[in-house]
Amino acid sequence: MVLSDKSIKTALAEGRIVIDPIDAEDIQPASVDLHLDRQILVFGNHEQPYIDVKESLESLSRLVQIEDDKPFILHPGDFVLGSTVENIELPEDLVARLEGKSSLGRIGLVIHSTAGFVDPGWKGNLTLELSNLARLPITLYYGMKIGQISFLALTTPAERLYGSEALGSKYQGQTSPTASRFHQDFKNTGPA
Repeated sequence: MVLSDKSIKTALAEGRIVIDPIDAEDIQPASVDLHLDRQILVFGNHEQPYIDVKESLESLSRLVQIEDDKPFILHPGDFVLGSTVENIELPEDLVARLEGKSSLGRIGLVIHSTAGFVDPGWKGNLTLELSNLARLPITLYYGMKIGQISFLALTTPAERLYGSEALGSKYQGQTSPTASRFHQDFKNTGPA
């Protein structure tokens, strides 16, 4: 069951869902608009011959800032990581879906490749996987509406929340675009 605007407002008022900052104007019929933060994580595509999923990507990327009066230019075929201005927190009985704004999709901007699902227990800013599918560059401005988040009720509260030690959650509490930490899955996966 997807939460309506009335249910979202109630959950926000009760503190069950946290969206900080929140503007009441961003609450849509069944979602909440989210905004692009300043930091963009860009990749040095010509610095390595390939991405090794067993290795950290920290040296392959660098943070750049979107200035107040200048856009970040996302060129055709480019892939960068961004972040939401909003900090999101979910209770044990809700999950969320992050989706792009249809108006931005109609010009070729994709805001997530696969990371559109937000688990119960999540706390942090959401990393955006920004791609330009158009043939022309697209401007990205700090604070622009970049996506929307909807909330779905679980059949029962989750037993193991995102961020619990048992799950080894890699991104809990992130506040800026965070590169893949997939390499951590290989730490203890040698032959038995």
